[in-house]
Amino acid sequence: MSKQIKSALGKGLGALITMDDLNTGGSSSINEIELSKIVPNPDQPRQAFDEEALEELAVSIKSLGLVQPITLREVGNDKYQIISGERRYRASLKAGLETVPAYVKKASDENVMEMALIENIQREDLNAIEIALAFQTLLESHNLTQEKLSERIGKKRATIANFLRLLKLSSAIQIGVKDKKIDMGHAKLLLSLDDASTQLMVYEQIVEHGFSVRKTEEIIQALNEESQPIDVQAKKTLKKTPEEYQLLKSHLSKFFATKVAFNINEKGAGKITIPFSSQEDLERIIRLFDSIK
Repeated sequence: MSKQIKSALGKGLGALITMDDLNTGGSSSINEIELSKIVPNPDQPRQAFDEEALEELAVSIKSLGLVQPITLREVGNDKYQIISGERRYRASLKAGLETVPAYVKKASDENVMEMALIENIQREDLNAIEIALAFQTLLESHNLTQEKLSERIGKKRATIANFLRLLKLSSAIQIGVKDKKIDMGHAKLLLSLDDASTQLMVYEQIVEHGFSVRKTEEIIQALNEESQPIDVQAKKTLKKTPEEYQLLKSHLSKFFATKVAFNINEKGAGKITIPFSSQEDLERIIRLFDSIK
């Protein structure tokens, strides 16, 4: 990759496109390209396109035309592949256009994906899972280290690592992130739970009750404390508590998504305490009791 391209990465797609790079086919810097000659990029990082938003954009394009050109590269046989602007391309098709304004640029397969990824990230068009998958594809297809990828796309290595960790979550939770049922803050917290079934249980609670990231953090902290090493006094108490009670305590803590406490005397009598952090949290617990009925 040239020094010019390297220095532009991370500054947006516009910084990657110079007049010298453009194949304009004339004095104009933008060509009108027939839509029938344009094909999408199979490695497009963006996987989800909101149909309602596409319809709205199509109405705008039908009325005003396509204001912002898309960016293409020539792939032979009088065909052009999209580097960036697939959403605009799809909306133009819906609007019934025959041609669209476009930059035509020479770019390798490697650069195409990098540029598409950069533009989508800076436009905030990608969800966290799409970004993670794009990072993974770039790492694997070009045999890069996270450090090298960091240099090439202008993102911190720690940021790349955090996105890649999301791919360790179960498919159900990843779909939840893609569908915006939870955000990346929730997902990162779920990763602090070692057990996949517990991750899924807490995820379902977040979706059902609309927990904030802060509330989720409180719940996960309580659950993690359950698995922490216990002190001497706690060990003495544990010896007096049958193993089945400990298992039940753990199960109830996970079910109610809060730290359930057991107090049992030598005769086997005692009490179960289910703490709550707010009136809203109490109502959530009551609803769980109602669901048991």
